[in-house]
Amino acid sequence: MKTTNLITSCITLVLMTTACAQDVTITSEKMSNNVTMIIGQGGNIGIYEGDSHLLMIDSQFGRITPQILAEIKSISDKPLQILLNTHHHGDHTGGNENIAQEGAAIYAHQNVRKRMKKTIAEKGSPSETALPVLTFSDELNLYMDNNEVMVFHPEAAHTDGDAIIYFVEQNVLHTGDVYFKDRYPYVDINSGGDVKGAQKAMERMLMMINDNTQIIPGHGSRATKADLQRTLDMYKKSIAIISAEIAKGKTEDEVAKNENLTKDLDKDFYTEGAFISPERWRRTVYTSLY
Repeated sequence: MKTTNLITSCITLVLMTTACAQDVTITSEKMSNNVTMIIGQGGNIGIYEGDSHLLMIDSQFGRITPQILAEIKSISDKPLQILLNTHHHGDHTGGNENIAQEGAAIYAHQNVRKRMKKTIAEKGSPSETALPVLTFSDELNLYMDNNEVMVFHPEAAHTDGDAIIYFVEQNVLHTGDVYFKDRYPYVDINSGGDVKGAQKAMERMLMMINDNTQIIPGHGSRATKADLQRTLDMYKKSIAIISAEIAKGKTEDEVAKNENLTKDLDKDFYTEGAFISPERWRRTVYTSLY
């Protein structure tokens, strides 16, 4: 490539990246007196406002951090003290370095740090500043202004490093990507995800909450216990249907291509163009179970 073309390509890339950031709409919605959900591009963010500081759940993409920070400032001008990652995917951790530079300490499950360090070793990015400085294995309890924040790790669900966060007194649950509202979920099998593990995680969440609990899903609008129950029922039906096909000796491609298997579920969990299509969902369940 000629130098002129290279420069032109680089300028185009910068302009496209800037445009992408400018096209993102950031909105926020109160979940309780102290907890707010921020929706932008990537996984939903949770903000807990304490007496003197803020706790942030996930950071979306680094390129839109200025817009996210502006939205946070509209909620509270208190400093960010803790950033808690629900897992390692870039749409949840891409802004980590920027948020760390704001003074927040990053917390996450130990497998999040391991996977992010591996990415740094292979690609040279992100910076080490983006890594969690405090990790946990199974559970973590935080106490903020007499409010308890319960954090637990399902053994394997969306990934092998998931964290689910429950603000006890606020009665708000942040599920990370273990739960997608009203859509087929992404179970990252290559990162230790497991459909039966996700089912168990949702069963555990349902035992913790009540009909008044407000839920921040990994993706989608605010949710309720009934919404979470519908997704759990979908998991159970999907697993039962595809387990029966496996028992018949069907191959992965045969199951993935058979539209009839999930047609009754598709109307409630798929819209045209969604990230996970019915075929991809059937393939995911098959691969996880086989």
